[in-house]
Amino acid sequence: MGFMLRTFGLLSILTVLLVAIGYVLGLWLGVSVTYTVTGAFALAMVINLFSYWYSHKWVLKMYKAKIVDESEDPKLHEIVGRLASRANLPKPQVAVTPDETPNAFATGRNPSHAVIAVTKGARNLLSERELEGVLGHEMAHIKNRDMLVNTMAAMIAGAIAYIGIAGRFGIFFGRRRGGLLALLALIFMPIAAMMVRMAISRTREFGADEEGANISGEPLALADGLRKIESAVKHKQALQKGQEEGNPATSHLFIVNPFRGADLTRLFSTHPSTEERVQRLEKMV
Repeated sequence: MGFMLRTFGLLSILTVLLVAIGYVLGLWLGVSVTYTVTGAFALAMVINLFSYWYSHKWVLKMYKAKIVDESEDPKLHEIVGRLASRANLPKPQVAVTPDETPNAFATGRNPSHAVIAVTKGARNLLSERELEGVLGHEMAHIKNRDMLVNTMAAMIAGAIAYIGIAGRFGIFFGRRRGGLLALLALIFMPIAAMMVRMAISRTREFGADEEGANISGEPLALADGLRKIESAVKHKQALQKGQEEGNPATSHLFIVNPFRGADLTRLFSTHPSTEERVQRLEKMV
């Protein structure tokens, strides 16, 4: 419940920022705040709803994930089926990516159209106990409908970003009232919105850790899996020096962010620190 209240509060802050920046743009250009807010939100909604509906196909293709049936990997299907039953969810499709670094993610617009994907590295390097803990976390994302929550946050933050762009573009056109303060608001409100959106993502990760541990019944198994994945991701980053394959825009999907080099600060990180996540899980025992 605490994670839900925090998410609601952060979404409320995003909504307030949206109205505020719409008002500033209206002041800056001398147009109605209704037009600026509605127009930007409509554009963001179209883009993000398209992403929400089709992103799972795009993500699976990007990471060369192959849907595997039960005959190809009966043990993986057994674990996913057991977790789905405990979570009272339809069994999601199961996919494996060829990446040798252990990691996992869940995608799909709702529990009836969900896919859980694990990397080849996770399948080979994690123990069955650790794998079940990690997959419990991904099952929690599906149960908590985090794709929908993240899409809502992206829509509002995206609308704020579009208004900021329109406002800065408007420097060269139309009437400009409000002076330097209005210009600064148009620059910094989108940054604040992105920080709030990332805070929502981190909150959902904590929530999925807790719910996932309850689903699997093994908080320490998830903690051990997180440690092992974190170590492998750091090793890969040291070798590749920021040349990781994939798109940092998908970093929020993974149980451990494989693109940490793309994050400027903790405030812009999609994930809490693995150390903090492990500490919270250990306190559940």
